[in-house]
Amino acid sequence: MPLTPQGLVAGALANPVNAALVERLAPMDLPQGFLVAGCLYQSVWNRQDGRAPGWGVKDYDIFYFDARDLSWEAEDAVIRAVQAATADLGVEVEVKNQARVHLWYRQRFGMDYPQLGSTRDGIDRYLVACTCVGLELAGGALYAPHGLEELEAGVLRMNPWHPAPALFLRKAESYRARWPWLTVLPPDQADGGAPAVTA
Repeated sequence: MPLTPQGLVAGALANPVNAALVERLAPMDLPQGFLVAGCLYQSVWNRQDGRAPGWGVKDYDIFYFDARDLSWEAEDAVIRAVQAATADLGVEVEVKNQARVHLWYRQRFGMDYPQLGSTRDGIDRYLVACTCVGLELAGGALYAPHGLEELEAGVLRMNPWHPAPALFLRKAESYRARWPWLTVLPPDQADGGAPAVTA
């Protein structure tokens, strides 16, 4: 059966760390708070390999969007609150205010980054199209703007909404080092992507 939003969420929440993060962070009411990225999509690849849902997850990413205060101090206060709520889980939890990314992106990655308007805008800009996935902390809805077909098939395509060929290839090869059966498409095969999946 094809991978469904409900199936992805169920598989991801089979990782007890993901389940704990959702349970603990939802009551914090982070504006547009999402659990995102590897801790979600890697559960799909791990299931296909017969591994535990959390195998190979290096860290757990939380995105939120708060443009009311773009200071580092405001973001750091949220980071500290999340760390206090999750310290006993024994994993690295990274928290980023998507309203601030444009302020530091060039210094870290050497290229400009647009000022975003929402957390979903941030999810939209992952380097690999099929990895653009996020789970709403409050409502439990899955956001997957490029659909789930390539994720299930293990097809790594450069995200046409964030065309950065060198960074894409580096990221894709880091995934193939852990899941060798993944297929990396050449950057020139990026296209407009599939309709969004929200459920």
